[in-house]
Amino acid sequence: MDHLIRRALPEDLEDAGRITVEAFVGGGFTSPESGYVEQLRDAGRRAREAELLVAVDPAEGRVLGCVTFAVGGTAWADIAGPQEGEIRMLATDAAARGRGVGEALVRAAVARSRELRLAGMAFSTRPTMTAAHRVYERVGFRRAPERDWAPHPGTDLMVYALAF
Repeated sequence: MDHLIRRALPEDLEDAGRITVEAFVGGGFTSPESGYVEQLRDAGRRAREAELLVAVDPAEGRVLGCVTFAVGGTAWADIAGPQEGEIRMLATDAAARGRGVGEALVRAAVARSRELRLAGMAFSTRPTMTAAHRVYERVGFRRAPERDWAPHPGTDLMVYALAF
């Protein structure tokens, strides 16, 4: 494995924000004019108000990807119940894609949920994020269509869930 997963350090925050914006805007999932871009960029806020996990190249110390982890019922959880963990804003640097970074971050969030003795996990994803869906399914998540929702008209979100 050519990456280490850990909680974000202050020196990781700028790169984590940049990678998240590039993945969402560059990937065509978020409009560059959307107000959501500032949330994506503000990794410091996510690290303070939730848990920001990063994948780091151990040799160079370079951030390869990140994910926000929150417990249901907290400010950064959209869909998870109080006994579930939730991931938000999973992003991998374009140069690191295909190296298992995203899957390692998802597995770390599952491990964190288990460590907190939660009953499972649930989170939202866009229908067009098919590469991420394959990662979620490899880790063991399954679609929970009865929980699908839309935060705004025209922004349909699918839910994936996993019970422990």
